Amino acid sequence: MRKSAIVLVLFLMLCGALTACGQKGPLYLPGPDTPKEKQK
Repeated sequence: MRKSAIVLVLFLMLCGALTACGQKGPLYLPGPDTPKEKQK
């Protein structure tokens, strides 16, 4: 595999992990798309 392909895969995995943590985990990034009221 090329280095660019490996970096792309790692980047997508990282984005997926951040998205999963933001939606399902206790730690999430504050933003307009964050359903704070729905989680309470």
